[in-house]
Order: sequence, then C-alpha cells, then structure tokens
Amino acid sequence: MKTILFATHNDGKMKEVREILQDPALSVLSLKDAKIALEVEETGSSFEENALQKATQIADWCQKSGALDLPGCEPSEIIVLADDSGLEIDRLGGEPGIYSARYMGRDTSYREKNANLIARLEGVPKEERTARFVCAIAAVFPDKTHAVTRGVVEGYIGWEESGENGFGYDPIFYLYENDRSTASLLPEEKNGISHRGRALRRMKEILDERNG
Repeated sequence: MKTILFATHNDGKMKEVREILQDPALSVLSLKDAKIALEVEETGSSFEENALQKATQIADWCQKSGALDLPGCEPSEIIVLADDSGLEIDRLGGEPGIYSARYMGRDTSYREKNANLIARLEGVPKEERTARFVCAIAAVFPDKTHAVTRGVVEGYIGWEESGENGFGYDPIFYLYENDRSTASLLPEEKNGISHRGRALRRMKEILDERNG
C-alpha cells in the first residue's frame, strides 16, 4: 500500500482529500496523523510555488533519520502532497488570492473574513462580482521528482453567507449554474466540481500512471 502524506493540519480539507482520493491501495495521512507539527512559511508568488514549497520541505523533513515514526511506513517511500488554494475576486484586484488563509490574520474567523469581503463589494452588481477558487496540488515523490496540478472553479461573490457545508469562503462563493453557494452543496456535489477536486483528480491520474 502506498502512503500519501498530505501536508495540512486542516480537518475540513483532509475530509475532502480522503473523499476524492478514495483508493484501497492508498493510505492518506495528514500531518496531524503523522504527529508532525512543522509549519512551512509560504513565500512563493503563486499557488503553485507555495504548494511545491510545502511539499518539498515536508518531504525533506520526513526523510531525515528518525523524523517520522509510523508503523509499516518507511519515510523514504512516502509520497508527499501539499496544496495551496484560495479565492480570487476580480473587483478586488484578485484579493485575497495567495493570502486567503492569512487574510485579516490567521486567527480571524472566516465569518469575519466573509463579512468583510461582502462589505467591500457593497453596491457592486452581480456581473461585476466575478470570482474563482484556485487550487494547486504539488507532489514530491521518493525519487525527488515532483509534479504540480491546478484546478479552478468560476463563480461570483454573493450578498450573504449561505449553507452549512464546506468551510472557509464556501458560504459566500456562489455558482452561476444554480446560484447556490458551495457551502450549500452536498459533499459529493462539491467534490465533483470544486477546485480542489479537479486538481486532486488530475494528480490521481499522475499517481496511477507512475504506479503503472
């Protein structure tokens, strides 16, 4: 069985990742599962750079002698995946973009972040509230080679939060095709169209190709 270490402590994100990467041949672990407290500072200028930076640093750390203690799992055989994702709002010059997680401070609740973004778009008509969710997934393989995929979903920013599913900016990101927020979708619906789902499915194709 292949071991995938996904470089996140976010439980909501891991739930999505496991649902999308369902495969009996894969064991998908989070940093929390592996008891890794390492935090990688994101200094890249794009989602792709940040994702690869995280995956590379976590992979290097795992391959250090004694850095990882998981029964039946050799650190030198682990595939490390990392993502960087965020919300781009055209009217706000692409904000919050690669700073989505840090927008208004990491300790600020997403309810406050969402309320602030809605307030900044006060009076802006629907056709000018265009936005997109972007996700880059990077993989670092045991042989030090890497791959990066990208997924995008287009939509617009609503006038209020809606929905109880999802996390982060999902309650204010609406889809044109049904005028529903991504937080209003069932998990299987969201995973079918989400930026993370699209990037992960492309990455799964790469993993399958490497496994022959």
